[in-house]
Formats: sequence, C-alpha cells, structure tokens
Amino acid sequence: MGKKILGIVGSYRKGGVIDSAVSEVLDAAREGGAEVEKIHLLDRRIEFCTNCRRCTQREGPEPGPCVHDDDMAGLIAAIEEADALVLGAPVNFGGVNALTQRFLERLVCYSWWPWGQAAPRLRKKGKPAKKAVLITSSAMPAIMGRFRTGALKSLKKGAGVIGARPVATLYVGLAARSERQPLGMRTVARARRAGEKLSKP
Repeated sequence: MGKKILGIVGSYRKGGVIDSAVSEVLDAAREGGAEVEKIHLLDRRIEFCTNCRRCTQREGPEPGPCVHDDDMAGLIAAIEEADALVLGAPVNFGGVNALTQRFLERLVCYSWWPWGQAAPRLRKKGKPAKKAVLITSSAMPAIMGRFRTGALKSLKKGAGVIGARPVATLYVGLAARSERQPLGMRTVARARRAGEKLSKP
C-alpha cells in the first residue's frame, strides 16, 4: 500500500500559486503510488487559540484535546494518519498569512506543558519523523524572500512540532505579477521532484 500524503493549503486563493504548487507536489506523489488528500484551511472552521493550555496538560505522545468544538480536531486526525505532509502558505506582511498562522498556533496541542513546568516538551520529539515539503510565495524575488520574510521559518516550526522533517522547500518568487499567475516550468519541475521524494520509502 502506498503512503498517505496530506496537503494543507493555507492560501486565500484557490487555484492560485500556492494551491497550484501543492497540487503539483501531490500529483507527482500520486503518480509514485501514494494516496493523497488536499485540505484548504479556507474551508475549515478554526477558532483562535486562547492560550488556555488545556490541550497541553495531558502527558503522552498523542495531541491533547482542545476546548474548541471546531474543525481542528479533524485536521489533527488527518495529520496523524498521514505518512508525509505538504504545507503551503503565502507571505503576507512579511510573514505567513493570518489563516495559516491561526492553524499553526493551534498546533500547541502537540506539546506537553503542565502548569509549573518552565517550558513545553514536544510530544513527537524522538519519534520517527514524517517527511514534509514546505511551500511559500511572495512578490519579491525568491532569493530575497527567503532571507527577508519569516514564512518558511514558521512552516518549518509547524512541521517540527508535529514531528515532520522537511525534505524540500519551495519558495515561489515574483508571484504577484498578474491576478491569476501560472506556475513557471522550473517551479513545476521542482514541485514534482519534491512530490517524488515524498512517495519514496
């Protein structure tokens, strides 16, 4: 049976640069024998984290339950079932966009942080890591965006919290030249190579 690969799209634009790049990764992984699923955060109801830390109090490797009754529990279940992940989000105001940031903040459930403990411990630390591909985009050239924006850093932190190790990162630069900008051939090729990495043992 092939690997299960989950793509999470944090873009506000379906069919845009991020969505298209995630699709290319997933398509290549599917062709390599993987079972793939794509989720748009835009379609899910995710409440803001209130920092109550209820989800961090129970010890153990499983993510702690949240006080919110929303769609995040289903997302966590999908992440847990996946063998590999694709996380995609655009740069807004120099960092990851608000839709994705809301999702990332809710990943605090992957830490054990009882009251009285000085710092959290990651539940997945030391466990076999899932593979991950991280994708972001901005209006500036990619070489500048990698150093002047914090989106990739945020996605890497999110991947690490859930126990995923990036095997490829894709930064799509100059991504605001038209309203419906297609992916360039080089970007498509890089995305597909990343998908092939995810589908391999």
